[in-house]
Amino acid sequence: MYTDKKNVLQLVTLLRDFGITHVVCCPGSRNAPIISAFAECEAFECHSVVDERSAGFMAIGMAQQTRRPVAVCVTSGSALLNLHPAVAEAFYQQVPLVVISADRPAAWIGQMDGQTLPQVGVFGSLVRQSVQLPEVNTDEDEWYCNRLINEALLLISRHTSGPVHINVPLSEPLFRYTTPDLPNVRKIKSIPNLGNGEAIKYYLYAAQMQFKRPLIIIGQTPTAEAMKVYNIPKGMACVAELPGNTPDAVRGIDVALHACGNSDELRPDLVITCGGHIVSKRLKSFLRNTKGLTHWHISPDGEVVDLFCALQVVFETTPKEFFDLLSETWSGDDKYASLVREHCAELPSPTPEYSGLAAVKEMMKVLPEWSVLHLANSSAIRLAELFPLRRGVEVCANRGVNGIEGSLSTAIGYAACDDRLNVLLIGDLSFFYDMNALRNEDISHNLRIVLLNNGGGAIFRNVQGMEVKGESGRLVTATHGTSAEAWARALDFAYLKVTDETSLQYAMIEMTCPYDRPVFIEVFTHAETDAEEWKRYYEQIKK
Repeated sequence: MYTDKKNVLQLVTLLRDFGITHVVCCPGSRNAPIISAFAECEAFECHSVVDERSAGFMAIGMAQQTRRPVAVCVTSGSALLNLHPAVAEAFYQQVPLVVISADRPAAWIGQMDGQTLPQVGVFGSLVRQSVQLPEVNTDEDEWYCNRLINEALLLISRHTSGPVHINVPLSEPLFRYTTPDLPNVRKIKSIPNLGNGEAIKYYLYAAQMQFKRPLIIIGQTPTAEAMKVYNIPKGMACVAELPGNTPDAVRGIDVALHACGNSDELRPDLVITCGGHIVSKRLKSFLRNTKGLTHWHISPDGEVVDLFCALQVVFETTPKEFFDLLSETWSGDDKYASLVREHCAELPSPTPEYSGLAAVKEMMKVLPEWSVLHLANSSAIRLAELFPLRRGVEVCANRGVNGIEGSLSTAIGYAACDDRLNVLLIGDLSFFYDMNALRNEDISHNLRIVLLNNGGGAIFRNVQGMEVKGESGRLVTATHGTSAEAWARALDFAYLKVTDETSLQYAMIEMTCPYDRPVFIEVFTHAETDAEEWKRYYEQIKK
């Protein structure tokens, strides 16, 4: 029988599935559940060594001779420190060594409990990766545990070999062995682009018959990279948001999911992702709740990105190379692709009354070809996503961390090195957070700032379950009565004030005209009106 510790079961199963057969075991009580699992599983040959220093080097010798990864398992405390010389040797010799350490629960570290010390990251830069497994109490814990182990084991032999460290906290009782078999767990595969893509092509040929509803999602991608992509097979649905800079992809999937109530009609069986972040929270939730989903991620450096908790394969290649290979190998009907296109194409654009939504609509209509649109986070990027974009407009946004800071500074820096018209759409909280950026001496005359000033964070009024009334509402939304006019004029911007539909139309015409100085357009609206217009549109499409 195996231990009932689910993090141990995940670890031992994945070590077996990754083809590791030799384990050097050092005695101890905290690591007893791990050792007993190795001993119970016939896939492993266990070797007992009392001295951890010797155990580490013995494992190195085994790995050198077999040319395969070898694991060494120690108990908590100073036992782990005794592996340091072997870990250093494995790092510089590029030996695939898996260091497994049992640990006390995190709450007891530094509390004078026996055999405790901070074990996480103890080897510093001498390991390719160090992970701390969670103690599994929920499904999310188990997914996280599985992902961390996969990441570590994939790194042992990616490009160059080297040691990894897996730390396993275990709470008492330690010696409950009630599990009859190792579980079936997810092993993430990594397929490199070797031999003119033959390994990838072979996998694609073998896999394509499994899937009838493939969906490609292009995350944030710089225009220079997006222009290289993408040779998408006609039978595949391909969606992207504005930061994806992929004009041939279908836009509007977030709104389409809202309109159809997250219907099973749009559920894919395979998702292929590339690029950076995805804005739509609705899309991420929809896919995370799709049972039986398979996720493939394209990552030149082999990084594991398990956004939908369903990652099965990482293709270590560029998007262009992958899609070229995919087009050579993939065949299938386009029923699902047509369905996605139809759902997105049927959606009407918003027709709002004067509001921030109306301002964004007018701005998107007049943006000229070959201009650059910079989108600040929060409301700005989500409002812009509701409208069509003229082909040839490049979209930039700080979506790496999605914070409100720095959107203004980033746009200023970009425009200073670019001859095209650069337009920044930004909300008031993001702007006033970063307003000192306007003091920069390198602000170019080709910059246009469109500030949506509705006196606070209107987006919070549409967050389900959030209370935005009274004093707490004022604090949450940072309600204010501040204008940027004096600041913009003092810094010699051409300043345009928008308070109604007429002044909005005039400002949008002026936005595209040549000026010898940067232009600042401040659009004044009301947070309540903005929130209502947004809500009205979503209620309209739901019907």
